[in-house]
Amino acid sequence: MEDTPMELATYPLSRRGDGWLWRLFATGASFVLFGLGGVLLRVLVFPLLACIPGDPLTRRRRARAAISHALRLHAMFMHRTRVLDFRVEGVERLGQPGQIVVANHPSLIDVVFLIAQIRDANCVVKAKLWRNPCTSGPLRAAQYISNNGSPEMLESAADVLREGQCLVMFPEGTRTTPGQPPLFHRGAAAIALRGARVITPVFITVTPSTLTKAEPWYRIPDRRFEVCLRVGADIDPAPFNADAPMPIASRRLNEHLHQLFLRELVAS
Repeated sequence: MEDTPMELATYPLSRRGDGWLWRLFATGASFVLFGLGGVLLRVLVFPLLACIPGDPLTRRRRARAAISHALRLHAMFMHRTRVLDFRVEGVERLGQPGQIVVANHPSLIDVVFLIAQIRDANCVVKAKLWRNPCTSGPLRAAQYISNNGSPEMLESAADVLREGQCLVMFPEGTRTTPGQPPLFHRGAAAIALRGARVITPVFITVTPSTLTKAEPWYRIPDRRFEVCLRVGADIDPAPFNADAPMPIASRRLNEHLHQLFLRELVAS
């Protein structure tokens, strides 16, 4: 059973360290600023960008760059307010043409740090976020892809890779269950085999664990946590597609990715 705010207040503060009360306040402020940022992008930034001449491709790139920059600022806010620390290794390998970036999903803020590193990336996003007033505007302006579970979604995602866009996906589809290894669905593998020039894994760790699927935002760790993004070696999708029909090839690739993430996350 989740703690109520009253139960939270009765926890002994003697075991809380590293500016716990301040970090609780700053965590709440981070959520508020995230929502306000989405609204400001929709009602102020994107209308201003629309006044600048440019074709549809240029407008889309501007919108994605604005989102990436806003998320980078948000990550810096969380760092400067001592909510968290973060490290990114191998960022120079992100953003290649036709690249599908696949990452595990241990916490709510993984996408913030990942999109912040790529100036012009597409992303497969949960369908419910398209109905959220704080996020729907940026999602539409960036022309992200709704993960609505339809066969058309797979083809749309493959099409953007064929066009040379960089696509970010979380093969789990939702946050990792605490205490369990990541469980990948085959959608990302199927999309990669249909259109990707290269597959790049990103291994994400959050230590200590926080903002998981099972936790409310106010159940913060007893110390400042660290988010680490480690970019792995590129994977060529061609060998998986060479001698097998698509269902078998996607199953092979998905299993390869699953085992790779299990090894790398255990080692990290």
